Amino acid sequence: MDWVYKILDFLGDLINKELFTIGVSSITVGSILYFFFSLVILFFLAERLRMVMIFRVFPRYKISSGVSQAIATIVKYSILTVGFIVIIHSIGIDMSALGIIAGALGVGIGFGLQNITNNFISGIIILFERPIKIGDRIEVGAIVGNVVSIAARATTVITNDNIAVIIPNSEFIASKVINWSHSDQKTRFNFPVGVHYKEDPEKVRRVLLEVAHENSGVLQSPAPDVLFDKFNDSSLDFTLRVWTSMYVQSPSVLKSNLYYAIAKKFKEHQIEIPYPQRDLHIKSGLERFERTEKFN
Repeated sequence: MDWVYKILDFLGDLINKELFTIGVSSITVGSILYFFFSLVILFFLAERLRMVMIFRVFPRYKISSGVSQAIATIVKYSILTVGFIVIIHSIGIDMSALGIIAGALGVGIGFGLQNITNNFISGIIILFERPIKIGDRIEVGAIVGNVVSIAARATTVITNDNIAVIIPNSEFIASKVINWSHSDQKTRFNFPVGVHYKEDPEKVRRVLLEVAHENSGVLQSPAPDVLFDKFNDSSLDFTLRVWTSMYVQSPSVLKSNLYYAIAKKFKEHQIEIPYPQRDLHIKSGLERFERTEKFN
């Protein structure tokens, strides 16, 4: 049994072996192991609490997903901050001694961590000001999609093609962001329609409204309407304006459904859509061609 005691003595000496000092505090191997083990437990409990709040607590009070995600994330990082301080104190490190580490981090931020710090602070601003939230339909540059996650460094957006785009949080603070559902889940879309000059504008208006009312994805309040835009070179131009909450995430599907229905209705009511027609005239005795263009 002597070898058992020797192993225990060796492990005890190893755990109590001093590695370095911070101020007047000695950092041992045991302190390092305790620190990392405590951090793992802290992150696990903080994330677990966040999930419980989102999926069990907030649904009882009918709080929207965006608000619940923001509150839960703020609570998580608050717990992580307080827990980190408690772990540091429990090791026996004087917080005033961390001024050296803070200075080193300041130098690191100055040389290479500006973007990380910028994104982290931007993430905090997003969580508090909530210019975007979970479930919003947004447009940032050429990216259009739904917000599914807001983390400390970046926000995840899912496009209509089910592609996850990771966007740094600073983009939402420094760039122009179009939020299609910031205050309301209803969105209005405009669909241009052109008809032949010989058609009756009032008839066209009635047919377009009929198409809109027959589509289950179009809201009846606010009601759809039709604008007579202009007399174009070859057509009378109208705009069908409809409100929807069903197709906010897929406006192209609504556009396709309406255009299919409009084409069918126009055919039933014999409403003609203009199209370019080119006639080629050959003048006898001349070795040249003349092309004229007109629209039917």
